[in-house]
Amino acid sequence: MNENWLILETSGRIARVGLARGTAIVAAVELDSSRRHAREMTSTIGSLLKAQSLKPTDLTGVMVSRGPGSYTGLRVGLMTAKAISYATDCELRAVDTFAAIAHQAPTESHHVWVIADALQGHVYAQRFALRHDGWLPANPLQILAAGAFATNMASGDLVSGPGVSVYSSQIPSANPCVHESDREARVESVFAVGRRLSPLTRGELFALEPLYLRGSSAEEKAKEPRVNDPRGPDQ
Repeated sequence: MNENWLILETSGRIARVGLARGTAIVAAVELDSSRRHAREMTSTIGSLLKAQSLKPTDLTGVMVSRGPGSYTGLRVGLMTAKAISYATDCELRAVDTFAAIAHQAPTESHHVWVIADALQGHVYAQRFALRHDGWLPANPLQILAAGAFATNMASGDLVSGPGVSVYSSQIPSANPCVHESDREARVESVFAVGRRLSPLTRGELFALEPLYLRGSSAEEKAKEPRVNDPRGPDQ
């Protein structure tokens, strides 16, 4: 199959950019947290395409991780993916980040929880079950208090995701944790999950936003009720 796919994963500490030809990843590059902005992302994509003698118009489509994850990183990734898809009229497929992380879990267990830090003692959490066609969601993505999340786990459930390092002390000892190197989504897993998805329509492309379930820290702070200064506005 003569298909060329650009893969963008910007939900974690390290942004990842990959290129697939047919069914195989042929190139992948990591950008550290100081180089995730749109300018560096665009130049990295250009270098990957050039190395494979491809032009942007040769792309079959773009697969992009949509979160949850880094607020700024996801915006950069989605903005870049939407711009390329719109400009070249190629497909755009939006991959749930937790589905890609679950795809990396070992198959010895039949259930895996993926968690990420939602701040203020809360986690993004979603349970996945292993079926004949891969890891599929067993419940919706939720924001839970870290303690409440732990009580929802069945004995022996695997735990993965970037939140493990933050909340490891609250994970019951009967629940093994996936190795640290597999707790953030890789381009290979974003590609594997994205291949099962349908492309977004043009309307869905314009409406696509990061999957947060909550606003940024700045947005939430802005919504907090203001306490009037008893000294008055001129003090």
